[in-house]
Amino acid sequence: MDDYSQKLKVCGHPIRLKLLCMISKQEDPCVSELWVCLNQPQPVISQHLAVLKDKGIVQSEVKGNKRTYSIVDPFVQRIVDSILPVAEKAM
Repeated sequence: MDDYSQKLKVCGHPIRLKLLCMISKQEDPCVSELWVCLNQPQPVISQHLAVLKDKGIVQSEVKGNKRTYSIVDPFVQRIVDSILPVAEKAM
């Protein structure tokens, strides 16, 4: 339960939750696409992505000159999948 609690805490930040929803619905989103869509400074988005990556929720991959992100935690992916229909209306 502690592991799930920590994941929920990390994902509960509004910007991180939006990032997870965007990562889930886009194919190979990169940082520049994410910060432009969220209307946040690039360093802010990078810091939130670093937290998600540090907790093993997302992973990054370098493709050409871009770093792309994907959700690798199945628990978090199920949560995002369940809220994505509602979140898309709010974004």
